[in-house]
Amino acid sequence: MNDDLVLYAEPNDIGIRLDIFISNNREGLSRGFIKKHIDSGNVTVGGKPQKAGYKLKSGDIVQIAPYSSVSPDILPENIPLDILYEDDDIIVVNKPKGMVVHPAAGHYTKTLVNALMYHCRGNLSGINGVLRPGIVHRIDMDTSGLIVAAKNDITHQSLSEQFSGRTVKKIYEALALGVIKEDKFLIDKPIGRSERDRKKMCITIKNSKEAITNIKVIERLKGSTFIEAELVTGRTHQIRVHMAHLGHPLLGDKVYGPEKSKYKVDGQALFAKSLSFLHPVTEKIMEFEAERPMYLENLLKQLRN
Repeated sequence: MNDDLVLYAEPNDIGIRLDIFISNNREGLSRGFIKKHIDSGNVTVGGKPQKAGYKLKSGDIVQIAPYSSVSPDILPENIPLDILYEDDDIIVVNKPKGMVVHPAAGHYTKTLVNALMYHCRGNLSGINGVLRPGIVHRIDMDTSGLIVAAKNDITHQSLSEQFSGRTVKKIYEALALGVIKEDKFLIDKPIGRSERDRKKMCITIKNSKEAITNIKVIERLKGSTFIEAELVTGRTHQIRVHMAHLGHPLLGDKVYGPEKSKYKVDGQALFAKSLSFLHPVTEKIMEFEAERPMYLENLLKQLRN
């Protein structure tokens, strides 16, 4: 069962259909594909097979068998890593823009996981299966910045509980389209998967989860605003969706921003600047801050001029 994917039902998931719950938590899978996978007995809740219409209960543990009987081989690759910290239990990496965190359809090589497998010599937690060893949380391909990975299952479990318990502090920097008037504000809008486009997230009360972001303006520029965003929750595309909802999509965001943009940036201008959490073993507070990427520095200089 080590290859199985395990999902944990949170309080906000109570009453949601099993197939919708999986769809909300796994990108790139159609509802039809998920239903067939469930009907084939490849999904269990609390160790027992359930139907697609099963309504989740508090504390439910959903275990999903691999989507294919033939899994691609995920191989270690000697890819340079910008490592901020490492010990026997965790590794903190500054992920570059353009790198995918873990293997998925269309991306089975050159991911952060491939690099970690090589660097850590296979010493990564196995909770998330062969495609996501060590991965506790993730950031989008075009988002650069800090990510922590777990080297063993005990560490992974502790970090997962900290993320779900909202004790991990995550701060991002971003460039948003338009000039924002308020200096500080909080966005409290639930996020769920779009019914029109399953690859996108949106603000909705239907099959959604609570999503809270604190925003602080760092600098107002001509036609754009440099902001700091602190995640209270950690939903898929949260900052991108929240800012687009306010009418201030991130520069370069091809999914939630305008189709055409005068700003030359490949992918959203979003940077995971700092990360703070409790070390699972030493119980010391670990605080990390990455150096601002050159592409973002150059973009700021252009906007200032």
